Amino acid sequence: MKKYLSLSVLLLLFTSFYSFAQLKPKPVCSPFVADILRGTVNGVSANFTIGQIKDKLPCPTSEEEESKTARCGGGIFYKDKDVSFYTQRDYIEIGPAFKGQFSLPVMKSKRGSLFNKLGYPKLKDTDWDAYQTRYGTLVLFYNKASLVEKVIISTLSTEELDLCK
Repeated sequence: MKKYLSLSVLLLLFTSFYSFAQLKPKPVCSPFVADILRGTVNGVSANFTIGQIKDKLPCPTSEEEESKTARCGGGIFYKDKDVSFYTQRDYIEIGPAFKGQFSLPVMKSKRGSLFNKLGYPKLKDTDWDAYQTRYGTLVLFYNKASLVEKVIISTLSTEELDLCK
């Protein structure tokens, strides 16, 4: 009898641990939309904090708190969508494997083809053009075929912008 009572208590204890376990679904982000003219990704600006970004986009693949020792000053990253928010440096980097949409079709656009939408670049180099915008700076990086392969959206001016290498 004592053996059955101990077994019953043990079984009850064992099942009670599982009753507290909860199934928690992974947070799902809505499809990413990069608004080039407003300088946002799903309404998130480059000067948002990590907490503000996670509130709007709760599905990061990694993050690094802002600190002097953090690589590039810290940020929050969506590697599966090829989007990185560098929060201390106030810019968003959108890579060539971006999983989302653009408000203007900039990715893979030919250099100079966006003049009617963006005007003249404020600064130019062989591999990039930097445009002054009402929110800050838009930088378009080009590959060897002169097609856009990376986009930087920043709330800083071209003089203040400090990109991570």
